[in-house]
Amino acid sequence: MRLRRPVLAAALMVLSTALASPCLAESSAPIRANNPPAQQNSFIDLLALMSGHCKTLKVAGRTYACKTVAYAHGEKGRVNFAVAVDDPTDANHVVSFSGENGKRADDNSYELPVDRMLLNSKDRPKVDGLPVPAEQTSTGTCRQTGNFAARKVKDVTCSATDNQGRTYELLFVSDGTPVSVRRIRQSAPSIQDPFK
Repeated sequence: MRLRRPVLAAALMVLSTALASPCLAESSAPIRANNPPAQQNSFIDLLALMSGHCKTLKVAGRTYACKTVAYAHGEKGRVNFAVAVDDPTDANHVVSFSGENGKRADDNSYELPVDRMLLNSKDRPKVDGLPVPAEQTSTGTCRQTGNFAARKVKDVTCSATDNQGRTYELLFVSDGTPVSVRRIRQSAPSIQDPFK
């Protein structure tokens, strides 16, 4: 549990920066990314931290382990599945599958179309002391099995390809621990739900 708190704090910092700060010019990060125009400011209104392990985590062809996976919903509808990468050379390595207009097929499945990857590392520029991730235009999908309201998530799978042909894959499997869900502020739902 002691390791999860610092990881959660780091994930929150990265996610809040990703959702709230404009993009900066690209630094000399290992993966070069094109940064689309800055999005409007948005704040996280819901955060869910999942406990388990990554059976698969591939970032631009390299295989990694992960420390934790978090789901973050922005008040304007952008969603990130953020992965704190277990990278011995970079304690700030976080990769996020990001998109909008997620849909629930039923109470226990959620699908998010991915339109960008957020790539963060120790080499990224900082705003107010927080690293600003590079945004890489991408196409892909994340699928979550389980339900945050019931605090149970079975797994999360994501697959995306950026506009330079690099691939990103995630297969996260829960260890059965209830999901830690934090509603930070009230906002309108952005999930398309056919059951309402």
